[in-house]
Amino acid sequence: MEATETSLHCFCMSLCGATHVVQWGGSDVYKVGGKVFAIVTTDASGRIRVTFKASQTSFELLKEAPGVRPAPYLASRGLKWLQWLDETTLDREALRAYLRRSHAMAMDGLSRKQRMALQFRPEA
Repeated sequence: MEATETSLHCFCMSLCGATHVVQWGGSDVYKVGGKVFAIVTTDASGRIRVTFKASQTSFELLKEAPGVRPAPYLASRGLKWLQWLDETTLDREALRAYLRRSHAMAMDGLSRKQRMALQFRPEA
């Protein structure tokens, strides 16, 4: 099953404390505690693009993989963000796993008080 805007929206919103805004020229931006963890856009040809934060290791492994690229604008400024283009390298489940990790990295950037307010409970 391919990723759709609706399925991506439902998935991102299912993550703890996730919020959604439309900004930056109509992009669907998902945040936790005000920190961005995913950006979903549709290009001129109607293809979905998903941008997410990556660890240093994941960034290095995926930045040249087919169907994934360093995120325009963000990666050019030294940030470790990738943009998913299609399922060539990352299928839907793998994309969701990277989105979960991006969300966790955003949560890690929040204060303890903010995490507690979002009822975040680290996995044991």
